[in-house]
Amino acid sequence: MSADIIDGKAFAEGLRARIAEAVPTFVSAKGRKPGLAVVLVGEDPASQVYVRSKGKATVAAGMESFEHKLPDTTTQEELIALVERLNADECVDGILVQLPLPKGVDDKAVIAAIDPAKDVDGFHIANAGKLAVGEEALVPCTPLGCLMLLKDRLGDLSGLDAVVVGRSNIVGKPMAQLLLQENCTVTVAHSRTRDLPGAVRRADIVVAAVGRPEMIRGDWLKPGATVIDVGINRIPAKEAGKTRLVGDVEFASARDVAGAITPVPGGVGPMTIAVLLRNTLVAAHARAGLPPPAGL
Repeated sequence: MSADIIDGKAFAEGLRARIAEAVPTFVSAKGRKPGLAVVLVGEDPASQVYVRSKGKATVAAGMESFEHKLPDTTTQEELIALVERLNADECVDGILVQLPLPKGVDDKAVIAAIDPAKDVDGFHIANAGKLAVGEEALVPCTPLGCLMLLKDRLGDLSGLDAVVVGRSNIVGKPMAQLLLQENCTVTVAHSRTRDLPGAVRRADIVVAAVGRPEMIRGDWLKPGATVIDVGINRIPAKEAGKTRLVGDVEFASARDVAGAITPVPGGVGPMTIAVLLRNTLVAAHARAGLPPPAGL
């Protein structure tokens, strides 16, 4: 028996449709569209593609997209000055500075300059702290998207054993906090965990976010486990000169053991931009003193 495939693309489309339905309520209340400002520094091709996708999705949801493209010679001071202008702009509800930044620019200093109320990436230390103590916060998009997929699949997560493989500030740590809030018993494992297969094997929920291609194998999994694969790794394909995308989980062997699993691509990836739009709308409501948008 093979695992059910968790269709993140379909779920993300549904979420984006619900966001688009909620936007006109904000527009009628405030007389303007919610606005997302995306800042891209340099010429990184992957970042350029991602920023274009964000811009298209923002406009498709009925929001304003403000794109700021800066050369890779931009100094840290110039970038922070732009962030401060966006902080003061009443038409901007969310600010996203695309990472990675060029050498010589301290991403922590730039993130710290963003108004926490506009920090739709959820990376500001104020939002990280609120998440850690269980207060309302803007939460990083990828882990929040993972949680949405888990709750859609499993319903109540209370009492389940969860393992998060990876401890980054972007995915691993906030994912663990979100699962704790859902009353899971949470283990944060990583590349130095002594018995990583043993830790994974105990889990009803496995979130793989370690950044190593196909590291987690099917024989590591508890039969029937729900597997969320955050990894996006490009590896050589069988045909010379070509590459293919794989996750942090060895999909073929995992599918024979898991109860449900996200594919790569088409699983977690589409959720990230959908949740970014959700965070922007939530931030717009909060800044305007409106109640949070329902159903998001």
